[in-house]
Amino acid sequence: MAGKEENVVISAGDCTLTLIPALGGKISSLRILSHELLQSPLHPFAPRTHTMGFAEGDASGWDECLPSVSECTVATEAGKAFIPDHGDLWRIPWQVLDSSPDSATLRVSCFSLPLQLTRSVILSETQTGWRLQLLYSLTNMGATSVPWAWTAHPLFVSEPGDRIVLPGEVQALRLEGSGGNRLGCNGDEVSWPIATLADGSAFDLSLARSADTGFGDKLFTGVMQDGWCALERPSIGLRLSVHFDPRLTPYIGLWLCYGGWPEEPGLKQVCVALEPSTSPVDSLAESGSWSRTLAPGETVNWPMTLGIEPIQPG
Repeated sequence: MAGKEENVVISAGDCTLTLIPALGGKISSLRILSHELLQSPLHPFAPRTHTMGFAEGDASGWDECLPSVSECTVATEAGKAFIPDHGDLWRIPWQVLDSSPDSATLRVSCFSLPLQLTRSVILSETQTGWRLQLLYSLTNMGATSVPWAWTAHPLFVSEPGDRIVLPGEVQALRLEGSGGNRLGCNGDEVSWPIATLADGSAFDLSLARSADTGFGDKLFTGVMQDGWCALERPSIGLRLSVHFDPRLTPYIGLWLCYGGWPEEPGLKQVCVALEPSTSPVDSLAESGSWSRTLAPGETVNWPMTLGIEPIQPG
């Protein structure tokens, strides 16, 4: 069994995954041979505080956003709770419960709300590629009911020529935010895949762009019936397919960043995040039909899978 301060490395054939329990249980690396699939760090790995912004950290790899993505204050039966930027979990150590050559189970407790998350990751080879299975279990450890929302936060590195693929049911997306209001304002409906920009021109959102484009957009689907989305990377001959159970996590968040974030001077993200989510908004303080509470002692479970398969190189 690994200690919480040690990195955990699991592998299956030519696929290797690295976890950093001490830094929020982060999946810091996911590699196929020499190809790194996750966004590299913008800043060196370092301890985090309970209040720092996500941009002050390394802003890389794969984190879990719980119990909110946006910083907010929410009312609970026990009083008001402040939730920091991108939630609690990326900024605190996780405990390693078990690890083996191809799997690991980690656990962590939120500090803003009495929620405990256990996440297992299992890596395997398939007939055509690799599969990363993630199993989540969330328990309310407190004495009162609490609200919560979860979003996966895998930042897949991208380059021009990559294509984002969504099920045919997705014809439009809800805009959470767009740098310079390029796509409009929060809450606007944006057509998929061809969007009309604020200046009236057409733009294909499904095509990844170069770092000098300076775009950064966050969008959400509505309730999904088909539980998948994908990023095709012809230059390295791989297709990354995210699968989820839409009865449990009904929404997809899309973070499309091509040099548009962080706003401060320095290195920028160039990535596409495909984010299964319990909510179609970033803030837990924004309530709606999607809002969830967990009763004292109650546990909820959900899965997510990343499939990695070869495609014809571009």
